[in-house]
Amino acid sequence: MRVRTLPSMSRSTGLPRRPRPTQAERRARSRAALLESAARGLSRSGYGNLVLEHVAREAGYTRGALYHQFKDKEELALAVLDWVNETWWREVGTPAEQQPDPVAALLALARGHAIYCRRDVARVMMALRVEFSGQDHPVGREIKRASRTLMKRCARLIEAGRKDGSIPPGPPAKAVALAFWGALEGAVIALAGQAPHDELLAARAVAGVLGLDRPPGPRSPDLAPSAAAAGRPVSRTPPHAPGRSDQAH
Repeated sequence: MRVRTLPSMSRSTGLPRRPRPTQAERRARSRAALLESAARGLSRSGYGNLVLEHVAREAGYTRGALYHQFKDKEELALAVLDWVNETWWREVGTPAEQQPDPVAALLALARGHAIYCRRDVARVMMALRVEFSGQDHPVGREIKRASRTLMKRCARLIEAGRKDGSIPPGPPAKAVALAFWGALEGAVIALAGQAPHDELLAARAVAGVLGLDRPPGPRSPDLAPSAAAAGRPVSRTPPHAPGRSDQAH
């Protein structure tokens, strides 16, 4: 005869107690908190001024706990890039790629990026790109590699738009892709804190680069990025292995 074991009950509530988190769950939770804290620090102060003790304290952990997860600042920064990259693609890149045509995809990309960059952690890539410009450093190399991949994807969308007639002919698609991101990031930086105008004007800026006749109007619901990109906090469950390690914003 099999005896069914009932879960232990809480004396205060009379409800079944939640199982204690496993060691893997605790490690994942601490890693997520440390990555988010480090992302904020990198966005605000850059790599050179990042203090690991401050990162750990802000996340609610000791410096020893941080070193248990990451061997040094370089490994931490590379992990942050993977995390930001993964969240950006989940919230911005993938929804944009699901749009029905190249122009819609490019405009959705601009709008989604503007919304994503309202969070301070989203500025990691821009901050580190400037800091490591012209330097041969693992962090700088990772940013360059990811940026090249993104430029190629944008160039393919531009070429597809020219092929179907929705984007007029002009300079080489690679040059337009670079200008697209230059205009987008410039608009996002200049319009920081000015939502919802940042979203609309970022889309208009890239529309000009693409040579579109009519600038985009207010956001359409079908072009809205994911709910997480629309102002909710960054997920505290980052990937342990990057799902799109060749991509970044």
